[in-house]
Amino acid sequence: MKALVYDGPGAKAWKEVPDPVIAHPTDAIVRIDTTTICGTDLHILKGDVPAVVPGRILGHEGVGTVTEVGSSVSGLKPGDRVIVSCIKSCGHCSNCRKQLFSHCLGDEGQPGTGWIFGHLIDGTQAEFVRVPYADNSLHKLPEGVSDDEAVMLSDILPTAFEIGVLDGRVAPGDIIAVVGAGPIGLAAMATAGLCGAATIIAIDPNDSRLARAVDFGATHTINPTSADWLSQALALTDGAGVDVALEAVGIPETFGMCLQLVRPGGNVANIGVHGKPVELPLQDLWIRNINISMGLVNTNTTPMLLRLVAQRKLPAGKFATHHFSLENIMDAYDTFSRASETEALKVVLSRGAHE
Repeated sequence: MKALVYDGPGAKAWKEVPDPVIAHPTDAIVRIDTTTICGTDLHILKGDVPAVVPGRILGHEGVGTVTEVGSSVSGLKPGDRVIVSCIKSCGHCSNCRKQLFSHCLGDEGQPGTGWIFGHLIDGTQAEFVRVPYADNSLHKLPEGVSDDEAVMLSDILPTAFEIGVLDGRVAPGDIIAVVGAGPIGLAAMATAGLCGAATIIAIDPNDSRLARAVDFGATHTINPTSADWLSQALALTDGAGVDVALEAVGIPETFGMCLQLVRPGGNVANIGVHGKPVELPLQDLWIRNINISMGLVNTNTTPMLLRLVAQRKLPAGKFATHHFSLENIMDAYDTFSRASETEALKVVLSRGAHE
């Protein structure tokens, strides 16, 4: 089969690799019908994730068709259409029993992390992928949910909801700010209403993304290149600051913006993946009773979010702005890496017509 292979920082190639095979009785092999590119993949290519070794197939999001199952898999069969969760779960370790799937202690890859696809084992930017613990790590798709919608449930929707909205303790009536209107920030805006956010302020230097933010639930938009951006935001809170500030970029500057935005007793939820240290001014924060959260998604909310997508309660399909055949993945990476120019949110890669 062919796959997108990481060859070290700054290097990748679409090339022929061996087909995956069943390695454990709990495995399934899934033919990838649709996949996408995540900002984390760009971090990997920059060398920000040293655990990813040269030769690794990238990608941790996908929708596909089961082609083979191991002898212990009981809930799936060949032909089932499934979402590949970005987080695997053995289902029986101490962390999985607490729904802390992000730190599954199962024996795949490096114990203690649930994110293995495109990280510690081969990922989904390929024609086929091996899925460990298939009964727990795959979600059957109901009729009527498109691939474009379903692939957003692999990662960005549960990540934004769990790490941003839930960990940020968004409550009914809250005023929240989302710093960064890329895919993960827009997903946070789209799911914040599930917990009753009343005012959702989108903050991003790209006016095109701010315009899109309104379609995903933002009630107000602010371009931070304006000298009075902070005053604009605080004016929407009677000067008190937002109840929850969600960081959705992963750079020190945007984290610092969240610290400026949040009110005393408020919450800063860091969703972005950071590639370098961030200064934490504890000498100023402790007296303001600021709560800061961060983490890796557990995907325990994926079944609930899937039901909402199936009932057209979440605009999952709107994230798909560009489409490519899987064999044109190099062009897709180019488009996604220049998102500010191409206005890409999520690029969707599907099996070509020649298949």
